[in-house]
Amino acid sequence: MKKGICLSCIPGEAPAEKMTNAAKLGFECVEFPTLRSAEDREMHASLAAENAITVRSIMNMDHWGKPLSDVDPDVRKQSVDGIAQSIDTAVAVGASTVLVVPAVVNDDVTYEQAWERSVESLKSILPYAEEKGVDIAIENVWNKFLLSPIEFVQYIDSFESKFLTAYFDVGNIVAYGVPQHWIRSLGSRLSKIHIKGFDYQTKAWVQLLEGSINWSEVMAALKDVGYDDVITAELSPAGDDKIAGLERISQDMDTIFASQHVGS
Repeated sequence: MKKGICLSCIPGEAPAEKMTNAAKLGFECVEFPTLRSAEDREMHASLAAENAITVRSIMNMDHWGKPLSDVDPDVRKQSVDGIAQSIDTAVAVGASTVLVVPAVVNDDVTYEQAWERSVESLKSILPYAEEKGVDIAIENVWNKFLLSPIEFVQYIDSFESKFLTAYFDVGNIVAYGVPQHWIRSLGSRLSKIHIKGFDYQTKAWVQLLEGSINWSEVMAALKDVGYDDVITAELSPAGDDKIAGLERISQDMDTIFASQHVGS
């Protein structure tokens, strides 16, 4: 397993400082957001290389403000264009995966509409992802959509493409599911993993080793399905000393990776 963190979660005023801080504290990978220009992509790729950091995934930045399920076709088109920019970012920095939130169910968008519109939108951009060799990985988030592992599997399999995969967020699922069960259901469809801490009783985000997640069972499930890629922390450092907070995240991830259950 490789230890990663989202760029937005790293302390620092500029990408160069963020990348240096991540490397110093043992992170092998950093997840970038969508980068809009060739110059920005080249700069970020150079900074990663200088710090011996690998970029394995890109977080698409348009799927919340411009959902693929929106009632307006123009908004859906803008969202698809954002995914294309994310794919181009991935190619430029050597990443294999683009994280995408597929839809948002709300008062104006029914579950059925979210399914139909998002599938149609994703099918329109999927050939471009296949051409570039980049996965579009669907993440489980609090969007009132794809609420069971069986349904998640059905959704992914409906595209019949190895480039339409799952980006599983362990922390996000705790409010309504058991992470290790979802991991085993998704199996080989898993492309990337996000982690954060979550306490089921208080419904609050917490640090990684706090809360309700049984990390040894999560890691055992990942081992069982053959997952051996990056695990990316998506949580900000706690406390006033953000560097110390980042070091804690790194150390907590080392503890999770070294779970005795994994080696049993």
